[in-house]
Amino acid sequence: MKKSLSWVGMFVASVLAMPAVAATNYGTRAASSVDLTGQPAVRERTQVNYEKYTTRTSTKTYDSADAKNLYYTQPANRSDLYKQYGANSGNVNVRTTRAETYRSELRRKYYLAHPFFQPTKGKFGSVTDLSYNMNSYDLALSPATDTITLSDPNGKWNMGQFSIKEDFSYGITDRLAVLAMARFDVSDYEFDWSLPETPDDKMDDSGLNLLGLGLQWRFADTDKWIATASAYYQHQQDVSNNIVLDLKAGYKVSSTTVYGLVRGWYLDFEGNSYGNGVNGKTADGSDALFFLAYNTDADNTFYIEGGLGAFSVLDEDWTLNFEAILGNYDWHNQASLKAAIGWQPNDWFALNLYGKMAVWDSANGKDLSFWQTDAVDGVLRRFGTANLDNYSEASVGLQAIFMF
Repeated sequence: MKKSLSWVGMFVASVLAMPAVAATNYGTRAASSVDLTGQPAVRERTQVNYEKYTTRTSTKTYDSADAKNLYYTQPANRSDLYKQYGANSGNVNVRTTRAETYRSELRRKYYLAHPFFQPTKGKFGSVTDLSYNMNSYDLALSPATDTITLSDPNGKWNMGQFSIKEDFSYGITDRLAVLAMARFDVSDYEFDWSLPETPDDKMDDSGLNLLGLGLQWRFADTDKWIATASAYYQHQQDVSNNIVLDLKAGYKVSSTTVYGLVRGWYLDFEGNSYGNGVNGKTADGSDALFFLAYNTDADNTFYIEGGLGAFSVLDEDWTLNFEAILGNYDWHNQASLKAAIGWQPNDWFALNLYGKMAVWDSANGKDLSFWQTDAVDGVLRRFGTANLDNYSEASVGLQAIFMF
């Protein structure tokens, strides 16, 4: 077998079987490439429109000429109801004017797709996120020594993944909420080699891959400003334990909130290496592995990203959200854009359709080490370097959001 390897003690097999996706609201995967589905279990999640609506009051006075338009019409001696009774009274008191006051009040609506939303006291929030995530790049292999011969040095990494993620929150107070999260993934991984006679290395994987708990605190909310702080613990199955911090602050302008955000992840890996790998079999049936390592000396690492966004209420039922993010994810940097459109027909349910993609990534041109099983003795060895090009990452998804 040309490009399959077996796992040894310095690597965690399950880490290698994970995709090249890890970041916003998604937990970390086998690779440190940023995930495009959202943010770390926060805010993209449940959201509220904190726009302050005004109450208008006006008064109109009608005279007898307009009396016919009022509910109380001019009686014109229709009955004795309007007479003042007395011995010689023939006078009739006629109601000729009326002051009418009315209030036209715009109802405050909580937009569940708002990046600052969290359920108010005693309320539950639920965000069910169904997404498809893609990651690919070309790689050109170079042998570590002149004694190593590569029969097919060119290939492409492809990852396709369906995910369903649930964030369930409860408002302890109007400002503080707790959150629980879980994610189930169905993934396909492939190293697609250029020569038709070279077998491609493929595998699939599915399972419950993320569990987490967190707190959300909206520590500022005025007519002009809003700000939140969130902290989460996430366990990525067979990969890492993560601590995530998220800060957001927004300024309200008419029906739009313009905001900035900063997020950080501390990742404690269960192994000391992570990257993309595919398990397979050699010609004699023994286990084998091809492994592209992002980092081979990483007991832990730290990711950070920051960006700007805008959330706008288009009309009573429709919203629009844009975000631009720049992040450092250990072995590479990335810039990405996200857009989402939301539909909310009432106070308790919303649908939010979103898409996110990388528009620049420093992975292009990087040389990573690749490892594979030696066909002679079955030992996992470093065989050389892989140069990356045409890095691509994108996600599309639909969120069903409830508050009850």
